[in-house]
Amino acid sequence: MASRTPECVILIGLPGAGKSTLCRARFPSHAYISKDAFPNARNKQARQDAALHAALATGRDAVVDNTNVSVADRAAIIAIAREHGARIVGYYVEATPGEAVARNEKREGRARVPKVAIFTSAKRLVPPTQDEGFDELHAVRALEGGGFG
Repeated sequence: MASRTPECVILIGLPGAGKSTLCRARFPSHAYISKDAFPNARNKQARQDAALHAALATGRDAVVDNTNVSVADRAAIIAIAREHGARIVGYYVEATPGEAVARNEKREGRARVPKVAIFTSAKRLVPPTQDEGFDELHAVRALEGGGFG
């Protein structure tokens, strides 16, 4: 029996854009991988890479929920996914800094990020392109009443 090709979903966008909401809505069965899951780790990147390797090595679908705003951020994830023969799907969750700040203001406690994180990410953001190695690339936007369009 042939084994199934795992899927690696990479979420891309500003803090507060709706990436985690999209993740919960569309990828509930995927292994959830985020640097936020390692709040006290010394090397969050190494922990994330190890978690991604572990999920894909067992054939499990995975979703990487970080800002992934630079080509280099995404290239590291894409390289690991390719190493495991995974299908790579990108979701660019579009939002202006103002929209991200407004969504972030509705968050409570540790879920709320400092505004400076949104503006710093916005300066570094390079929208993804198919040329980076995605098998599929989607652009979505959080809608006012919920959901994505």
